[in-house]
Amino acid sequence: MTEHQWKMLLAVLDGERLDRMPVGFIIDSPWLPGWAEMSILDYFASESRWFAANRRALDRFPDVWFLPGFWSEYGMCTEPSAFGAKCLFYENEFPFAEKMFASAEEAALLKCPNPKTDGLAPFVLKRLEHAQGAIRALGHEIRFAVSRGPLNIAAFLLGATEFLEGLRLYPDATHALLDKITGYLEAWVQLQAQTFPSIDGVLFLDDLAGFVSGADFEEFAKPYLTRCFQAIDARVRFFHNDAYGLGCAPHLDAMGVNLFNFSHLHSMQEMRAAAGDGVTLLGNIPPRDVLALGTPDEVRLCVRDTMTTLDDTRRMVLSCGGGIPPGVSTANIEAFIAAARG
Repeated sequence: MTEHQWKMLLAVLDGERLDRMPVGFIIDSPWLPGWAEMSILDYFASESRWFAANRRALDRFPDVWFLPGFWSEYGMCTEPSAFGAKCLFYENEFPFAEKMFASAEEAALLKCPNPKTDGLAPFVLKRLEHAQGAIRALGHEIRFAVSRGPLNIAAFLLGATEFLEGLRLYPDATHALLDKITGYLEAWVQLQAQTFPSIDGVLFLDDLAGFVSGADFEEFAKPYLTRCFQAIDARVRFFHNDAYGLGCAPHLDAMGVNLFNFSHLHSMQEMRAAAGDGVTLLGNIPPRDVLALGTPDEVRLCVRDTMTTLDDTRRMVLSCGGGIPPGVSTANIEAFIAAARG
């Protein structure tokens, strides 16, 4: 993000009302490679192509806040790879980390990885180090430390079904596993912040937090996510969960979250009532059915309908309910921006 965009984001988080509602999108490997006319594997394998795709989005949509901005990642494989997960990479499909363990009890015996040396984390940092000068030359800075969340990673190591069963069958082992993963994540975001002093934000993405009950969220998610968001002293504490979000919403403020991207199945008013007035909401147009598959006219109508339902636009950023999905066209993003401008 540019310095101006960053200051505007901080103003929104502080509750200031801007002249018009800002537009912000999470962008990464599901959307950028196809939109920039390259394969997913080329996007991951080439620093120059990765940079070119991100720059192309900035140049084409200069008024949009792209979050986290120049996201150095390897899809869902980045963090599971540190624990030894086998990672599968395809030319034009999303990478996938295979499950490693049959039970939480077995997984809890893992040693905690070192983000400086283990898995893909060192390559994430080197890509950013190599690109930092070019990023700054565009007037942007590396603003966010980014990671998948502890429940998300546990579900890759065990399998989603097995992880969720473990909450009931092996609660002690599940806690031990989540504690170990969280220790790694604390070190991982701290390393990112130490490497890039411009970082003043943290983004954790954890959709598995939306797969558990309210009681299970309080026991198995809240304490570990709270540690994640407190790992560095950052002014922006950004949480993405585009599964069911009403279970975690009442806890966001206590967890330290001040920016939340959630499912389009929850309206902005519904989420405001659940999350309270102190959390900035990023949403909430259907990402696939409208932003990707709709016509520009349908995108414009959906954005306008959303805006007309808002009694108070403070602490709100217009977006879609999740990251930008594959297949979103330039025309549909332009329609979104035009509708937001009124």
